[in-house]
Amino acid sequence: MRSPDTQQPGLFSYVSVEERVPATHPIRTLRVLVDALLLELNDELARRYSNVGRPSIPPEHLLRATVLQVVYSVRSERLLMEQLNYNLLFRWFVGLNVDDRVWDHSTFSFNRERLFDERIAQRFFENTVLLARLQELVSNEHFSVDGTLLEAWASHKSFRRKDGSDDEDGGDFRGQKRGNDTHASTSDPDARLVRKSSGHQARLGYLANVLMENRNGLLIGVDVRIASGTGERDGHWRCWMPLAWASERVWARTGATTRVSSSTHCWHVELHRTSPATYRDDAARWTAARRTAGAMR
Repeated sequence: MRSPDTQQPGLFSYVSVEERVPATHPIRTLRVLVDALLLELNDELARRYSNVGRPSIPPEHLLRATVLQVVYSVRSERLLMEQLNYNLLFRWFVGLNVDDRVWDHSTFSFNRERLFDERIAQRFFENTVLLARLQELVSNEHFSVDGTLLEAWASHKSFRRKDGSDDEDGGDFRGQKRGNDTHASTSDPDARLVRKSSGHQARLGYLANVLMENRNGLLIGVDVRIASGTGERDGHWRCWMPLAWASERVWARTGATTRVSSSTHCWHVELHRTSPATYRDDAARWTAARRTAGAMR
């Protein structure tokens, strides 16, 4: 028998948000891990809030929402709040009931300096790595490090001369020579004009380095900095230092690209009982004439 298409919404709901999330959903395991990590940060978070004043949005809610944004690749905080408003799975993970109102997306901007600074973010990440070590999911034998460019949320129109001598139309820069020494972004002053390699488009961005444990493919080190000529090598060393000073480590092996394969850098790595597995692409820089001459010898 065909059921009627009822358009009248129900007034009450007798099913909780907890019951809406399947017991086998992997986000339940993630929620347990995140709650354990936030418990370790409880004292640090308490020091950042006053004992008087209006009640604030719990910092745990903001941090859990940020984890959701990363896991589900939500591209903006405005869209994250839209999802949190009607997505029951998101509400359960953050800790909101069905009738709870979501906060405005600008709340992240107001709390970014307090909750998302280097100390809180670094401790959250380090506790995650420590948890993986306690469960024996990370080895101390073989690692890989690599760098990448992170595009900044700044357009080329905002890349103006530092002395303010250019015209008002920042989008018309044809025929002009622009560089990081003379220009800076008005919307993101720390961003630098960088390119991946010759022939690629120059963009405003930052440099990120990541250290990965090869056996299980887990990320155990990360460094984000202002892009520079030695940024990838310096970032590699910054990622590697916590492991290099661990007293219980034995000889390990780390792989890296040509940009970090300088003799001085490799020497520093070897001092800390680590074998650098870098490669050099000198042959790729040969011209066709040099390759032909080498083959005729």
